Amino acid sequence: MDNTNEYLLNFKGFNFNKRLVNTEELEKMEDIEIRDDDVFLITYPKSGTVWIRYILFLIYFEGERNSNENLQPYDTMPFLEYNILDLDYVKMPSPRIFSSHLPYYLVPKGLKSKKAKILYIYRNPKDVLISYFYFSNWILTLKSPDTIEHFLEKFLDGKVAGSCWFDHIRGWYEHRHDFNIMFLSYEDMKKDLRGSVLKICSFLEKELSEEDVNSVVRQATFQNMKSNPREDRDQVINTLIGTRHNEGSFLRKGATGDWKNHLTVDQNERFDMIFKRNMKNFPLKFIWDINE
Repeated sequence: MDNTNEYLLNFKGFNFNKRLVNTEELEKMEDIEIRDDDVFLITYPKSGTVWIRYILFLIYFEGERNSNENLQPYDTMPFLEYNILDLDYVKMPSPRIFSSHLPYYLVPKGLKSKKAKILYIYRNPKDVLISYFYFSNWILTLKSPDTIEHFLEKFLDGKVAGSCWFDHIRGWYEHRHDFNIMFLSYEDMKKDLRGSVLKICSFLEKELSEEDVNSVVRQATFQNMKSNPREDRDQVINTLIGTRHNEGSFLRKGATGDWKNHLTVDQNERFDMIFKRNMKNFPLKFIWDINE
């Protein structure tokens, strides 16, 4: 028996993690007042959200770079649609930085003023699939898939929180002229973190000294972030949401090409066929292997 509906809430054609949202808040979402200096980090689930949010955290909070403050990303950079800490967005000091998995048509209408900035991070969808599979088996608020084959079908059909990956990225890209948005790939950030940090700073109009940029890059390597005791997201998630077992992590591998260790030849060929059909003439570049 498929009990997916116990875990998903479909609101205006988009699937949310049912146990973390309520319809009343979603109804108000598009009318949230947007400030000119707001920053939105938009991703499809498991596309590097936590990593990029930490990079933004280091860029914006000097005390965090210098390790003389004990701020937490969850308190200062909330997830717009999953406000599990029940923060009052109106009272948040500027600049506000939000994370979100929302599709282009559900974000606050004020984002179309083209002053507030949107950073859209995308990742090759095969690695998204594998990361999402392990995450769904770990976290209590998502349906635990029994096999990668089963999850592959759900993922390709868009029957997961975040809905269809293809629709998400195409929707944002095709409506990019409606927003002040920059697209950046997760894999390019892995290959050239310093160059990517500089691109992000330029887009956000944040002038950092060379010393500060070096500090951001040093602290934001995947391994350094994962080992930072002040960045214990697993404990936060376990406390606020709950997990099924101890053998899991919000930050698993962060690897490029890990899908090769999991997908069968048949699964990979099926994925490629659907990818080509859905992403025909799509201009953004995807990196499928770390050696590319």
